[in-house]
Amino acid sequence: MRLATFILALGTSAACACTIPVFRFALDRWEADKFHLVLPSAVAQAPEIQDLLRPLRANGKANLDFTTATDATQKDAILRYSRASDKQVWSGKLDADTLAAVLDSPARKKLVERLLAGDSIIWVIADSGSPVDVLEVERIEKRLKFLEQVASLPIQDPDDPDSQLGPGPPLRLKFTTLRLRRSDPAERMLLHMLAGPQGKFDPTTTSFASAVFGRGRVLGAWPLDVLDDASLEDASMFLVGRCGCRLKNESPGWDILLNLDWEKALPAAATAAAAATAPPTAVTDPTPVALETPSPPPSQLRATIDPTTAPEVLKISPEEPEQPATGNKWPLMVGLAAGLVLLALIPRWLRK
Repeated sequence: MRLATFILALGTSAACACTIPVFRFALDRWEADKFHLVLPSAVAQAPEIQDLLRPLRANGKANLDFTTATDATQKDAILRYSRASDKQVWSGKLDADTLAAVLDSPARKKLVERLLAGDSIIWVIADSGSPVDVLEVERIEKRLKFLEQVASLPIQDPDDPDSQLGPGPPLRLKFTTLRLRRSDPAERMLLHMLAGPQGKFDPTTTSFASAVFGRGRVLGAWPLDVLDDASLEDASMFLVGRCGCRLKNESPGWDILLNLDWEKALPAAATAAAAATAPPTAVTDPTPVALETPSPPPSQLRATIDPTTAPEVLKISPEEPEQPATGNKWPLMVGLAAGLVLLALIPRWLRK
């Protein structure tokens, strides 16, 4: 079955000027619906159970509330999809282990990581591991890779007040898959949450896929033999297209229970993403570096004592070029005078 009926049910796509994709609008603005845990009267009054539930009463992170059963014959705790729903997700004895399984699971932790990383849609695939299921999973993954290449996000107008993104990871187009085993006891509650409150099939005996987005919103769940390429495309393109509805209850789907404070987690994801993409900061030495001036050649330098400072302080100053030694000039002058006298007497001697 294709998603045409889901998309037509919105009815307001053309009138909405918002350019934020559906998956991101849900992440920014749609608070997760609360699941409802109904406790037997005797269990609710037990001190150890009250200690377990105390952190959930005051500012609990999980989208979960709880009440005491009015039926005195109720013996087990019952987890329902909401206060208004009578559909059960789980029932049994409530203790520390079962409460931990209600609140979280390994697969739900991975879902939270991918949603906070900015993945557009996480297709959670629950299969048996049979050869037939393996082929179906490969087909789905191949188709999603193709759709990711050809799809595009709506162009964002930063000046449009109706299209302002909330704090969170960078906006990007990314389709991913998360595989579960239907027989995994740690994910039994998650399997029922993914299959949805309508109970169209048994998630423990039917291999199926669910499209998860936003704050753990499930658009729909389809058995693998029903989820053809056209339905896969309809669901994916709807979630990356413009948000055609402002109210959550106008959108198809249901929520899963996640133990997370989204109002704190989204700004933290934005900070982490900004730090990861920021360019490295250059390390500067605050000590100023003095520029060096040319010095005279070593042959023209000599150490002299600066008379204006202490005797220990020496200054290096250019040395004046040395003058050639003159020696004693008197013998040379006497010789020249005697020679001149002899030259003057020679003509007289010749006339005699």
